[in-house]
Amino acid sequence: MRLGVFALSAQFPGQGHAEALRRTVRSAEAAEAAGLDAVWLAEHHFMPYGVCPSAVTLAALLLGRTRRITVGTAVSVLPTAHPVALGEQAALLHLTGGGRFTLGVGRGGPWQDLEVFGGGLTAYEEGFPEALDLLLRWLREPRVGADGPRYRFREVPVVPRPDPFGAPDGPPVLVACTSRTGVRLAARRALPMLLGMHCDDGVKAELAALWRTTALAAGYSPERVSTVAACHVAAGVVQIADRDDEARHTLGKSMPGWLRQGLAAHVPVDGRRRPMRDAEAYTELLCSLHPVGSPALCARRLTATAERTGIRRFALLAEGSGDLAETEACVARLGADVLPLLA
Repeated sequence: MRLGVFALSAQFPGQGHAEALRRTVRSAEAAEAAGLDAVWLAEHHFMPYGVCPSAVTLAALLLGRTRRITVGTAVSVLPTAHPVALGEQAALLHLTGGGRFTLGVGRGGPWQDLEVFGGGLTAYEEGFPEALDLLLRWLREPRVGADGPRYRFREVPVVPRPDPFGAPDGPPVLVACTSRTGVRLAARRALPMLLGMHCDDGVKAELAALWRTTALAAGYSPERVSTVAACHVAAGVVQIADRDDEARHTLGKSMPGWLRQGLAAHVPVDGRRRPMRDAEAYTELLCSLHPVGSPALCARRLTATAERTGIRRFALLAEGSGDLAETEACVARLGADVLPLLA
């Protein structure tokens, strides 16, 4: 089982942007020291839910601060980025980071980012497959041109080519899947999934089965399907304490305030109404689904998820307390107290 830290760069009430970003940097350093597998970086714009606007930029910093751990984006939002520019950045990080970079991409949401960056609602509703395919071609081919609905340009050479380090297709790519449509899209391209924190094990198992069925129907061999499926990642929350109730109490004090102000900052680009999650109820849900409690309980929940879903890679949000020292301690205990129980 491979455990990583999911860093949202969350801005808790009363905190500044620098404090949130510093906690992410320290989390990555703590994850490497704890013997964890990866750090995954979120990307958001114009909101305190997460204050990192460029996951690839922050990944570059963390690749320079670490030596062993994988650094991935969870995710870079394609409708607000040019796929060629993102492909160039991914290739650069793959080459200079010694093959330790993973590019996670997603569709994002119908937020005001689309207005600011010029993609518009069409980029969100219709443009993701075109952008993803162009990105994949850029990471796999020596020369690329485009003649699609959104992207059109004459063939140009791919520089730099992201082909060393035993990865002929460049850096690993995964897709955030929030719907069955997204699962099918990823499966037809033999790309692993990143599944969100709100999914319980039953939903994860259903989506993993749909992915496998779709990938096999697309003509991929059972061996290839199994190899790619082993790279699925499940996002979650982690908080470790000597007693289960202590861990839940820590998150119950801190997360609702962050969620309330963070989720309220999502502004739809077209004025559509959207339901708001109840922050307390959502915190309780996350605590019930994920490794929040004693080391033994955390190990049991991770093992149960792996056995039911087949997913054995986890990106775990350790900053739910909002406190730097508590976050570092949580990451350290994840490596020292939980990881050995999963061996």
